Amino acid sequence: MRTLNRLHEVIAGAYVKGKVMLDGDDIYGNNVDPVDVRRTIGMVFQRPNPFPTMSIYDNVVAGLKLQGGRIRKSDLDNVVEKSLRGANLWEEVKDRLNKPGAGLSGGQQQRLCIARAIAVEPQVLLMDEPCSALDPISTLAIEDLIQTLKEKYTIVIVTHNMQQAARVSERTAFFNLAAIGKPGQLVEMDDTEKIFSNPNDQRTEDYISGRFG
Repeated sequence: MRTLNRLHEVIAGAYVKGKVMLDGDDIYGNNVDPVDVRRTIGMVFQRPNPFPTMSIYDNVVAGLKLQGGRIRKSDLDNVVEKSLRGANLWEEVKDRLNKPGAGLSGGQQQRLCIARAIAVEPQVLLMDEPCSALDPISTLAIEDLIQTLKEKYTIVIVTHNMQQAARVSERTAFFNLAAIGKPGQLVEMDDTEKIFSNPNDQRTEDYISGRFG
C-alpha cells in the first residue's frame, strides 16, 4: 500500500517498478514531488498513531503546519472542527481539544488519525487494516465512517477480514503469494458482490470459502 503514495521511499532498500496512475498522471513521473503525492494520497495506518506530545487540536493541524506558510488561527479552528466532524469525533472531544491526543481511547485515536489525514484535503485515503487493533464497537464506528467518507474520497482499504471487505467496499481485489518466498500477486479484481458470490479464479473461491487463509 505504501507504493500508492510513495511512502515506501523512506524505507532503506525499498523500490518499485511500474506506474501508479492518478487522474491520468503517473505519481512516479519525472518532476513529481513525493511530498505533493502524500498530500494528495493520505494514509491511515494499522495502529492508531496520534503524535503523543501533541494535543488533539495540534494533531489535526499537524499536516497543514508542515506545508509551511502562515495560517490564521481562525482558519485553523475551522479546519479542526470540519475535520473532526468529518471523522465523527467532534462531539466527543470539542471540550478537550487541548488535551493530549494519546489520551483518547483506541477507536477515538484512530478517528483522530483520520481527521488528521483529511485535514489537508486529499483526493485518496489509504487505510491499512484500520480496525485490526480495535474492539468490535470501535470497528463498527470506523466502518460507518468509511461509508460516509467514501462519498467524498476514494478509499483504498487493506483488510484480512472478509466480512469487513464485503461490508464496506464496492470493488475488491484479492492478492496472494505465488508460492512461499515468492512475491505477492494480484489474483483478480471485480465488483465486491461478484468476488464474494461468483469469483473467476478458484484461488479466490478457496480463500473466501475458508479452505485456506
